[in-house]
Amino acid sequence: MYIRQLKLPKSRSFFLFGPRQSGKSTLIRETFHAPYTTSYNLLHGETYLRLKQSPNLLRKEIEQRATSTTHIVIDEIQRIPELLNEVHDLLESKNPPVFVLSGSSARKLRRGNANLLAGRAWTFSLFPLTAEEMGSKFELASALRFGTLPSIVTEPDDQSRERSLKSYIENYIKEEIEQEALVRNSGAFLRFLTIAADSDGKLLNFSAIARDVNSTPQTTREYFKILEDTLLGRMLYPFHNSERKRLSTHPKFYLFDLGVQRAILKRLSAPPLEGTYEYGRLFENWVINQAFTFASYHEKEYRFSFFRNDNDVEVDLIIENSLGQTAAIEIKSSTAPASEEITRGFATFQKIKSKIHKICVCRTPRIYEEGGITMLPFQQFNSWLESF
Repeated sequence: MYIRQLKLPKSRSFFLFGPRQSGKSTLIRETFHAPYTTSYNLLHGETYLRLKQSPNLLRKEIEQRATSTTHIVIDEIQRIPELLNEVHDLLESKNPPVFVLSGSSARKLRRGNANLLAGRAWTFSLFPLTAEEMGSKFELASALRFGTLPSIVTEPDDQSRERSLKSYIENYIKEEIEQEALVRNSGAFLRFLTIAADSDGKLLNFSAIARDVNSTPQTTREYFKILEDTLLGRMLYPFHNSERKRLSTHPKFYLFDLGVQRAILKRLSAPPLEGTYEYGRLFENWVINQAFTFASYHEKEYRFSFFRNDNDVEVDLIIENSLGQTAAIEIKSSTAPASEEITRGFATFQKIKSKIHKICVCRTPRIYEEGGITMLPFQQFNSWLESF
């Protein structure tokens, strides 16, 4: 069992969203138990059909609950958005229960103009396991090859992990795309998904991707928006002092889990080799996703971006905090990065922001400083984020 870093409230209703198999149901079961909790799982056929036909049954049953029942769990709430009207009524009643509403994403709820409870319920997101959550069981080589979805890391061997990840991709396409009707042409979306996985961590050219999938730039943008809304990926926009210009330029895209990315690209059977371009890209993806996850779980008001100028000089990650401080992060997969590899990006960025923290997250076994740059073991990155 892994102790998740996300702490759920016990006295306030909330939504918990996250990709399939990220551990939402397990976390809820460990946090809210019988006898004070009653659960409705909308993946169960009988429960789904009964409440789909008569959503008001939910309110009637909860109104007749035992006085000891203080919490109501509804899993996969996006399958019956109409239930949220009943939840809203119950929250307005005298002595309402605490509602725990989980699902794979809020996209279908928003598209269907569902009642999102107007601030009466907080929203949280759950992601794959972090290195801190796995503790002594964390292995970087396995994380870069198979990712860290709980259902994958608990498989007994590599062959089982490969099979489960392949099944995950197939089930995602079927359940999230076809059943939820997020796109009209699941075949085109599948072709897009392969290109999106191959574009992981690169600058996105929506027009070029649209040509590759025989689509339009507008549809391609919508496909990426689907991945964002279903928490299967996130955009990283270039740094700019103007928010409008920041959002109008070419972003980078990072899938949420490396095992899923490598399954889409059919590369699971070959372990990534240290020193290769692929290994470096995977390491960068993993570090950036760890930063996003940390900020989400700890509710840090960080602004993430990357820096790139017209001469293609880059800094992998820029973090700005609510105090106006800025950190420039270079991500290197080697154990002893050469300072000349990283100083150019920092020096160029400092022409825009003179006062910055300069950090290189890498695989060095111990922290040290060189030329004003902190060489930081990746295992200590979250501790550094906590103090930033």
